[in-house]
Amino acid sequence: MTQFGDFESLCSQVPSYTWCNLFYRQLLDENPKTLVGSSAKATSAPVGVNPECGIPRVNTGGSLGNIADVIACGLSIFIIAAIIVHAGRRKAAVGRTEIRILFFIYLATLPLQLLTTGSLLQQGSTALVALTAIHAGLVATLFWWLLGNAIVATQIVEDGTLSSIIPLSIIGVFFFIATTYISLDVALTLTHTFGPSNPPQALTSVPLFVLTSIWPGVAALIYLGLMLYIVIGVLNEVRPVWYYVISAILFILSQLAYFLLSKVICQGSSAKVDGSFIATLLETATVVVLYVAWRSITEEDWDNDGYYP
Repeated sequence: MTQFGDFESLCSQVPSYTWCNLFYRQLLDENPKTLVGSSAKATSAPVGVNPECGIPRVNTGGSLGNIADVIACGLSIFIIAAIIVHAGRRKAAVGRTEIRILFFIYLATLPLQLLTTGSLLQQGSTALVALTAIHAGLVATLFWWLLGNAIVATQIVEDGTLSSIIPLSIIGVFFFIATTYISLDVALTLTHTFGPSNPPQALTSVPLFVLTSIWPGVAALIYLGLMLYIVIGVLNEVRPVWYYVISAILFILSQLAYFLLSKVICQGSSAKVDGSFIATLLETATVVVLYVAWRSITEEDWDNDGYYP
């Protein structure tokens, strides 16, 4: 019976689920007999733990790896880099520094996603474990900075100043270190505090589940609530509301594509592609719309009339 914090169903039912890389190494070290089917041979194993459908590692039987998601990540890198440049030109915009940091963190997750879900590196390898742990740390940090941008938008603290950047950075570093350490401990059982799972096949880690699944959803929900309050209650504007609503819809669709469509696409394509590339493109589209929403409520130059007083 699946319990809170169990990854077993996710790692078997959701192709290219990133955090399964950590549990694969855990089982490889602690109980390798539980690795069966496509997961039995580490040199060709797909992302996942005993997945019902998974893209084999690159060069295995002519496999190109998760080529669709690799391309999606590459395209997203250029899109986000362009957004960062454009955001930097809005000298008078409220929260310019903070939102660019958010975009930089998202940009940093893309090459890591390419490597950790692309079926490029050998399952169970220390390199893949380390990259996956760093990826998890950046994802948790990303959603802290998303929430931090909403806090800055309330003008509780002055944006772009040390009073804003230092507290947000300190908490962001805490999220990164804590999540990265927990991820490494899950995979390598350094202290046996966060692993191994009991029973092994349950693939259990409540802290990892909270930081990579619950926390992002909670942070995104609070961010949306705060921004809608600022736009409607403080700025008394309507058009920006639609941008934030659209971004929320895109984010939800990205998760649905990842968790519900991936297996269907994987089986339909004979394990050549899965839904992860759709999720990546939708997540990038979410970030683009968030940028548009931020533009709509901020000034570009000091001489322009903006929504903020």
